[in-house]
Amino acid sequence: MVHATVPAAGLITEALAWGMSRQLGYGPLTPHRLLDRIAADHRPMLLVVPDLHLAGRGPSGAPSAQPQTIIDELLAPLLQFPHVRAIVETGSTDLLDTANSHIIDLGEAPHLGAASEDVSKADFSSLLAAVARTSDGRLLWNQAPPQTREQALDAALDEADDDTAVRTLLADPGFLIHGSATAITATLNSPAVITPPGLRRIWDRVAPQLSSSEHSDTERAALLHAAGLATSPTLSEYLRPLAEQHHWTAMWAQHDAPRAAQCQMTEAGDQLLAVDALGRLHLHRLTTGICTGMVSSPAAIRPSAIAAAGPDALLLLDETGLLHPLTSDEEGAAATVLGNIASHHDRTLLVSDASRTTALGSCPQSSLAVVGDATGAVHLWSLAEYRPMPQSCRPHTAPVTAITCLRLPEEDLSFVISAAFDGSIRLWETSQNPMEEPVDQRPALVTALAAAETPVGPLIAAAWNDAELHLWHLTSGMRQTLPLLYRCNALTLSSTGQLTIGGPDGLHAVRLDLDRLWD
Repeated sequence: MVHATVPAAGLITEALAWGMSRQLGYGPLTPHRLLDRIAADHRPMLLVVPDLHLAGRGPSGAPSAQPQTIIDELLAPLLQFPHVRAIVETGSTDLLDTANSHIIDLGEAPHLGAASEDVSKADFSSLLAAVARTSDGRLLWNQAPPQTREQALDAALDEADDDTAVRTLLADPGFLIHGSATAITATLNSPAVITPPGLRRIWDRVAPQLSSSEHSDTERAALLHAAGLATSPTLSEYLRPLAEQHHWTAMWAQHDAPRAAQCQMTEAGDQLLAVDALGRLHLHRLTTGICTGMVSSPAAIRPSAIAAAGPDALLLLDETGLLHPLTSDEEGAAATVLGNIASHHDRTLLVSDASRTTALGSCPQSSLAVVGDATGAVHLWSLAEYRPMPQSCRPHTAPVTAITCLRLPEEDLSFVISAAFDGSIRLWETSQNPMEEPVDQRPALVTALAAAETPVGPLIAAAWNDAELHLWHLTSGMRQTLPLLYRCNALTLSSTGQLTIGGPDGLHAVRLDLDRLWD
């Protein structure tokens, strides 16, 4: 069984890694992250790479222009793993000529013909002549022929006497949206190429997603706009009108603020509580991301999840699986309620590690918290009043990885949404038994869940570790998929349709157009 087949002609290391990781079910990954994932994935793998001898892209003489770079940076490290085998077409070269290889001579490749050779050598001027223009002379790249989109930057690089054409393309937002992601990446890899300020950082974020042909034109614009926030105000503002035509638009970004956990405050709808890499608690304004203050917490605790009854009444889950109440009044009612929840689950951990708490979530619009454990069980608690025991069930047979809850007061219904290590998401309406079939199940891991009642009905959001975010309309079952630019291990969804994504890459907010989300 072949697990991934990626023709290498015209590719560079990054592009080969994006295509291979997509087919392996990881989502588009950089080469080093792909190597890390395959190292941890012990299933036997067979990879097929045709046309390796035709690989390479970018400025002449740059490492990315040579097939050997793909060998050194990706294929050779891959073949060091005992569970990986590869079939690689190397032409008549000695690429991958190692003692462990078995060489099969398939004969000479058929001649492609003069017409094909002429197409591959199209000059820059003739390519641009095929692109329509606006009345003021701007190129309409969304209407350009596929050949022009793919080859324009390569042809510009061939104009060795003048780099004006290259610089013009890299400064054109339309070309960044519609041009070849591989060619742009290879060009930006060369430090000699002069680029607009911040473009290399922006492109590192967005190129893996733009390498896919599945996104619509407006979604590609929304992705580039999102990647440019807080790095290039000029680019992001230029793209905003086009990005806002899509059903999601990035609102703000804090790339330098890694977050380990977060939750929306129940009493102050415009406040987000987020945990940084050192375990410190920060309050942010939800609509702008601006930090408005900090909440005191013990220095020894590194929270991986939070549930909040209010700014002064928090329940923290640390990396060891222990729950910690955090209140301003150690003798008050909140301390009693939260202390009881923490002691209930911590006692089970003392009896058996199999019952270790693995996930913690809360409802943004009501004082409820939900706990998931390593047995696959989920437990619903009130954060507002003392209850000696939770309402519990076991919807999973694998440890819970993410959990949230949703209260619909008008219908008098409470829902628990949980995900487990087997890639399943399950729904439990607490007056009934859990649904027999999962809401979804994929060969990927859910890293964060969120839910909220919105003007268009109750929504559930799930972030997966293959760079996808899924949205479900709870009452109709309709689903929408959003591409993720950033790793997500914490997620909130507001009643107005704002998604706030937290993780190692920072804190980022996206506004959903609720009226057009299901178009």
